[in-house]
Amino acid sequence: MEPLRPGEPAQVGRYRLLAVVGEGGMGRVLLGVAPDGRLAAVKQVHRGFAHDPGFRARFRREVDASRLVSGAYTAAVMDADPHAPTPWLASVFVAGPSLQEAVDATGPLPPAAVRQLAAGLASALTGIHRAGLVHRDLKPGNVLLADDGPRVIDFGIARAAEGSTDLTHTGVILGSPAFMSPEQADGRPLTPASDVFSLGALLVLAATGRSPFAGASAPQSLYNVVHTHPDLRILPPDIRALAEPCLAKDPARRPTPAQLLELLGPLPPVQRPWPPAVHALIARHQAEVTAAVTQPPKPRRLGRRITLAATAAAILVAGTITAVTMLNGDSGATAAPASSPAPVTTTSAPNPDPLGPDKLRAADPCQVLPSVPGIGKLTPQGAVHLFSCTFQTAQRQSMELTIGGPSAAKGTPTGELAGLPLSLDVKSSGCTASVPITDRPADTIGIEAGTLGPGKFAQPCDAAKSALTETLNRLRAGNVPAAPPGSLAAVDPCGLVDTATTQRIAGPITKVQPRGLHECRWTAGGEISVNLERGYPPVAAKDGSHTKAGTVDLGGLTASFTADQDNPASVTCTLTWPHRQVGEQASENVIVRYATSASTLTIEQTCRQVQDFAKAARPGLPKP
Repeated sequence: MEPLRPGEPAQVGRYRLLAVVGEGGMGRVLLGVAPDGRLAAVKQVHRGFAHDPGFRARFRREVDASRLVSGAYTAAVMDADPHAPTPWLASVFVAGPSLQEAVDATGPLPPAAVRQLAAGLASALTGIHRAGLVHRDLKPGNVLLADDGPRVIDFGIARAAEGSTDLTHTGVILGSPAFMSPEQADGRPLTPASDVFSLGALLVLAATGRSPFAGASAPQSLYNVVHTHPDLRILPPDIRALAEPCLAKDPARRPTPAQLLELLGPLPPVQRPWPPAVHALIARHQAEVTAAVTQPPKPRRLGRRITLAATAAAILVAGTITAVTMLNGDSGATAAPASSPAPVTTTSAPNPDPLGPDKLRAADPCQVLPSVPGIGKLTPQGAVHLFSCTFQTAQRQSMELTIGGPSAAKGTPTGELAGLPLSLDVKSSGCTASVPITDRPADTIGIEAGTLGPGKFAQPCDAAKSALTETLNRLRAGNVPAAPPGSLAAVDPCGLVDTATTQRIAGPITKVQPRGLHECRWTAGGEISVNLERGYPPVAAKDGSHTKAGTVDLGGLTASFTADQDNPASVTCTLTWPHRQVGEQASENVIVRYATSASTLTIEQTCRQVQDFAKAARPGLPKP
């Protein structure tokens, strides 16, 4: 939040202005005080848009409709003047973080809080739709968390921006790609069902910390919204039962907000619906709002920003009126992690998509490409990892296939390949063509065609695209031999340890994150990871390079361990054991690691926890 600029008006309509909350491409939001003392978020449109008669007409219609919206879970419109030289709108000021800010600061919400959020959002949409409005931009920034529940802001106002010639010329996407509905992404007419889709995406974000459709770019996110089905197995069953029907691609198959409330059933009365860490964040916001209101404005000094830890209202950003999250000005304070456990893993039927993670995980990369049209026969040169294989052509040209490796291929979006968004990454060493894995847009299938060594591809990108096309065709046709029985390749590491066991060993889980197809990481007062790999057989460390090293017994299985303590509050303990021999000099190995930071755990306690976790994971591994 910044002081008012020198010489600018201190009054808009009946509202005395105190400060500038934020500013964006279409306008700005100011903190105002109504004659009756209520705080208001006063939204002013930039003068350039005020000269567009079409914008003024739409703004007036949407404001009139928005006045009809009421309810406990919306920030009501208090006043507006579409005819003013600079059109403005005032709505109730909500002193609380946005859903995005809360999740970023304190981690995903526990299931009980997600259910409270779902009930509030469904109730808010009921009132918005009853007024004949479609929100059109229901996203984490437009949901504020107050002490007694969520508040939805900016309902219906986004439509005022549609059709603006200024926006059309700038190519702005009206809405938030990762939370749009498929019909909005396609430019089709919208119905209330569009908001229900966005609600489902919000529930996934609240429970996991990320959007189910977020991609590396806005076009990628839009593609995911329209074409991909997110992996919801990470959600607890009751939250998945709410979110999954909302995310149906067909609007007719989505429930109405009223049906969602019926599905939720009666919730127990609560005075504090959020985890303690979120309520602590709200309290700091409220205190800083009070300070901003009671203190007289100070002259603005160059280079200084006065920030306010509150998401108060809405700001016209990127061509649509959206919520602004104000930054926490107390740099010395950090929010405590949520004390309630967050959802971790659940079981569900495997994804049958041939380009989905379950099918791809079990595919043997060295069996994918016996040949490529126009290039000829390919000979595997060695399977170094579970997720990749290097091939050589008859002309000694080199290709490497990677399926869901720990580091996704990078590149520039370049059209489509076999119906999937294609990215190309051109380097001196070669060209990599890659496409996203179904339901896992952060992971990719990629092929690098080399330009170094004795054999070079004259057109490496063309070669990479040809090989990738053949790879996709073979995978879709099911013509790729699976890994042999007993292999770790087909195992989903995130499903090895159930939620209750994980929390019993390590405490509340704030995040679970796959890293490629063969590694999973749990955040819980540190980070636990399970990595299933192919490499050299592990041996006990004896070189004195670790604080401690040796072997431990995991219920009849001997594992090597190393422990390192960088400082009294940071310990890393790693367990490794061979699962299955592969050839003379390689094996499939299991690596379980627990790294703590700012912890009071000793080396012995940390290693005991990682041993317990490894013992819990063993029953989920196949017999070698």
